Amino acid sequence: MHHFLEKKNTKKIPKESLKTMALGVIKAAIADGLITFMWVFCASTFGILTTLIASILGVDDYGTNLLITAFVVLTFLFIFGFIGDALGGASFNPTDTAVFYAAGVGSNSHSLVSAAVRFPAQAAGAVGGALAILEIMPTEYKPMLKLAGPSLKVDLHTGAMAEGVLTFVVTLAVLFILFRGPRSPLVKNWLVAMSIVASCVTGAQYTGPSMNPAHAFGWAYISNKHVTWEQFYVYWICPFVGATLAAWVFRYIFPPSRKSRKGMARRRKSKKA
Repeated sequence: MHHFLEKKNTKKIPKESLKTMALGVIKAAIADGLITFMWVFCASTFGILTTLIASILGVDDYGTNLLITAFVVLTFLFIFGFIGDALGGASFNPTDTAVFYAAGVGSNSHSLVSAAVRFPAQAAGAVGGALAILEIMPTEYKPMLKLAGPSLKVDLHTGAMAEGVLTFVVTLAVLFILFRGPRSPLVKNWLVAMSIVASCVTGAQYTGPSMNPAHAFGWAYISNKHVTWEQFYVYWICPFVGATLAAWVFRYIFPPSRKSRKGMARRRKSKKA
């Protein structure tokens, strides 16, 4: 027995590999913080852009304004899809790391350890984006920024259910598009943007919606509501639960092969090189 224990060696990760992994996580966190800053900054102008476009077109009815808003959101999501790719797979939504890890399609930058570093970076980026847009926005448009963040329009539990269900649906759709959908990056980004816009329109009467804990945190911090139970329950817990459940369902329907996981890791490494 003693002889067996002596022979049994646990595999140790080389120091160089650990250093490379740590640097990869730090780079991912910086990229996440940057793109989250950019997203919150830009997303805060959607209402203002809708008003300006509607005034230029000379329209002022709810249906047309909704279509204009959907077009604006779709355009920015489409653009940010390419910005995220250019930054090595950066994300402005904290649930993405949990989703790729739970679905078994992530790399070292989508581990539980990396999540502990990337989440604070995304939250800080969101706060920075909100503060920046408040600082430079012309005075006449600043009152419209009150609508920039998500807000609960129903009771607490209904809002929590809405955030969870919407995040589940959109996450499952995005996973299918990314890993089982068309190969063209252009078409992929377009379909992902369309699915998110559809979810935003559906959830507008419930919670905003957010489906993005970092974005919700940024504006909650500005209004000093970031430590409330509503913020934690509706805009953090439920989106993470919905997204993780969607990842597990996707993994059950489409079990990741060892070959696909290695291929995904190689592709992400080549992007960061």
